[in-house]
Amino acid sequence: MQADLTMGNLAGNLASGLAIPSEEAALVAELKAGSEDAFAWLIERYHQPIYSLLARTVQDRNEAADLAQEVFVKVFRGVKGFNGNSSLRTWIYRIALREASNSRRWWTRHRQQEVPIEQDGEAGAQVSLMDLLVDPSESPFDAVMREESRARVELALGQVPEPFRMTLILRDVEGFQYEEVAEMQGVNLGTVKSRLARGRACLKALLSAREAATSETAASVRGVPRLEMPFGEEAR
Repeated sequence: MQADLTMGNLAGNLASGLAIPSEEAALVAELKAGSEDAFAWLIERYHQPIYSLLARTVQDRNEAADLAQEVFVKVFRGVKGFNGNSSLRTWIYRIALREASNSRRWWTRHRQQEVPIEQDGEAGAQVSLMDLLVDPSESPFDAVMREESRARVELALGQVPEPFRMTLILRDVEGFQYEEVAEMQGVNLGTVKSRLARGRACLKALLSAREAATSETAASVRGVPRLEMPFGEEAR
């Protein structure tokens, strides 16, 4: 690569979130020069996070995969116009949010009446809030319980209305700073904090309601009297 910058050193700095501005500038220069290595590294670094963000936004993994590809096509085509007013990561996420917004509008106009042949509700390989709580030493039982908790969180997160859900994802899942979220969503800092507070409250309420419903169901099941069967009937 040009500017005497190795991709390995660049990857280490950017992946740790401590990228030096000059190194990002060197990466941008390589991208603008059409470097295939730089673009391949960019896709490897950002494809999974972008896909996860889109999958939570459009609620359809196949559509999210298509949108992720479109995002990187637009990154490739538009990087020469990147002026460095924001970080490269913020710029890429802003493109992804725009694609997701366009997709949602298209869905509203054209696809509300369609009935899908298949509906896969699993979270798949998406990064989730509960992933932050993984304990590598947990027992198989603990792992099962964590998976069930993660499924509940993902389901509840999908029910948080926009734009609160996206703010929650960008800040609490993706880890963006408040200022970065504000820039991506085109709002001021106060709006971001307000949306985040409402999103967190909504998520907590959804989880609490689901937990209460589960507990009520379990209690009613325990309250059903057991039907005793004569010994002779058990063998029939």
